[in-house]
Amino acid sequence: MIDILLFAHLQEAIGDSKINWSELPITVGELKQKLSGKYNVSFQAVMVAVNEEYAEDEMELKAGDTVALIPPVSGG
Repeated sequence: MIDILLFAHLQEAIGDSKINWSELPITVGELKQKLSGKYNVSFQAVMVAVNEEYAEDEMELKAGDTVALIPPVSGG
């Protein structure tokens, strides 16, 4: 199982700050696709950190990983 942490509008759209995911093995890219289908939210421009390090779509996730989904932010 992995823990998925959600921030900003993703947290609001899904209605929670954390998701537990047990469908493994899975890559970061596959996870974003599955989450997008399940929650009808786009994860295309979302940055992903795995265990506090930025990760590419090809990275395979393993049990015990913590995945942070960080949407683009802007401000002034």
